[in-house]
Amino acid sequence: FANYTVRDLRSRTQMFKSIGSTLVGYGIAIIALGLQHSAELQEVAEQIVVASINAVIGPLLTFGILFIVERVFNITSDLRLLEYDNMNHPLLLELSEKAPGTYQHTLTIARLADSAARAIDANPILAKAGSYFHDIGKIAKAEYFVENQLNIGNKHDRLSPLKSAAIIRNHVEDGIELGREYGLPQRILEFIPRHHGTMLIKYFYVKALEDSRNKGTIVNEDDFRYPGPKPNSRETAIVMLADSVEALSRTLDSSTPVQLEQAIASISKER
Repeated sequence: FANYTVRDLRSRTQMFKSIGSTLVGYGIAIIALGLQHSAELQEVAEQIVVASINAVIGPLLTFGILFIVERVFNITSDLRLLEYDNMNHPLLLELSEKAPGTYQHTLTIARLADSAARAIDANPILAKAGSYFHDIGKIAKAEYFVENQLNIGNKHDRLSPLKSAAIIRNHVEDGIELGREYGLPQRILEFIPRHHGTMLIKYFYVKALEDSRNKGTIVNEDDFRYPGPKPNSRETAIVMLADSVEALSRTLDSSTPVQLEQAIASISKER
């Protein structure tokens, strides 16, 4: 009973559910055995009192030890993930200051991912926390990403498609390095490379193909792909889709519901 109540451990208040469930489990066993052996009512009552004390102390000890185990063995439970559902985290504050467009994009992704995770009974806490940190690698060169280019022009106009693709692709590696520097748990770090998977950086790939036709050069497709790996969970897949859909919604000339639905269906099928 106790194990079942912490299968999805997402708040400290679940301790009370554990206490109640443990007591019910003990109570059923004590009463059943008491009836089997025709035990005295007082004996059964004494056992239930002891079981009640056990039901209270057990979860208190478990939740306390869990905190130590998480730190010593670097385990990230959902309770620990809640610590990263916090917009005052130093990395997110830095993101809001140096890449405000990306920061707003991140907030939108988090709302989409949270709703999507709840809809399919995935882990909304993990999806939301992963969304917050999935694009932290853009901090280093924020001005090269379109959402941060308000009134500054597009710096890629002066670069080759290959160089531009490298800058875009490198935000994944930069994000992982920055996340490790700030001690982000592995469960959150997973979202940084997996939200792009091995997708093609299509805009610059097409541009490179156009240039190659004019110059007679060869374009290597691998130079225009994200390094991956691909999403390995429902939560990382949700963030990949949310990231693509949000970016698309900003590029559509007319965002009517029908157009959005068609575009979203196309993105989902492609990925």
